Amino acid sequence: MKLYQGIPRGRLEELLDKIRAVRAAVLGDICLDVYWLADMKKSELSRETPHFPLPVTEERMSPGGGGNVAANLSALNPEKVYAVGMIGKDWRGTEIKRLLGEMAVDISHIRSVPDRVTNAYCKPLRVGISETVYEDPRLDFYNDKPMDAETEDFVIASLDRLASQVDVLCVSDQLPFGVVTERIRGHVMKLAGDGLTVVVDSRDQIGRYYGVIIKPNEVEGLRAAGAEDFAKAALRLSEGREVVMTIGAQGSLYAADGKVTHIPARKIHGSIDIVGAGDAFLSGFSLAVAAGASRLEAAFFAGICSEITIQKIGTTGTASQAEILDWYHSLELDHHVE
Repeated sequence: MKLYQGIPRGRLEELLDKIRAVRAAVLGDICLDVYWLADMKKSELSRETPHFPLPVTEERMSPGGGGNVAANLSALNPEKVYAVGMIGKDWRGTEIKRLLGEMAVDISHIRSVPDRVTNAYCKPLRVGISETVYEDPRLDFYNDKPMDAETEDFVIASLDRLASQVDVLCVSDQLPFGVVTERIRGHVMKLAGDGLTVVVDSRDQIGRYYGVIIKPNEVEGLRAAGAEDFAKAALRLSEGREVVMTIGAQGSLYAADGKVTHIPARKIHGSIDIVGAGDAFLSGFSLAVAAGASRLEAAFFAGICSEITIQKIGTTGTASQAEILDWYHSLELDHHVE
């Protein structure tokens, strides 16, 4: 297995500049992340029930799932970002549209469906006398039925219109009753066969995509390949497609044409929050490839994006161009000290 050493600063700056001309789309399960912070010092026993309520004093919301991929794409300042998907006609769908609109994401290809639930992950947080914040079990808004045929037609028509307008399509296929049906998956692979660059992240169906670049994490990759070794899993999955597999703190692997290359990550000191790391990697990798980066350069670039986001505690987070340059400056200082 080969080892990739990284990108020179000049090349990194060149890629960041070229990303500004990239047009990208994300097809994804667009969700809402909600954080409710309860100050338990203000809680009083209920008169009606034998419970202490959670006095929520702070509420934060951000796009999740495919919405977070769109947010991460937008944060890297490409020319245009489109989001394709479906949401419900509810307060969560309204909030997602507002948040993505503020990030300059084109939401005209997101369909609001009356009988759908907008998927959301609501995280109650508690703080008491100490400053330590504790997270309660998550409350999820969840769809339990397949997409209707009319919405499926809408999504396919949107993909066809965008195929000639964008340089890369990201796919965030995360939910069992989400936006990527079998028919839509087949259409995505057809678009890739017609020449569109497609990068796919899928929680449960990663092994069913061919002719694209797949981006599993280590758990998804081992499961899909039926292997117990990262490199063997990446190689096995690379039959009929390219693979860039994230492997946590060790970085990522790129596999194609019977070869595997390891792109190591820098060791991080201090607290981390890995929520959204895969979305940051998917976005960074896709934009870098569309900007002309080699696959290894793109994986290294994507690793920087992930490293920046996981150090943002209590939020999914994004990485900006300025933060990436700051990251490289800190790396140069580390090497200078050594």
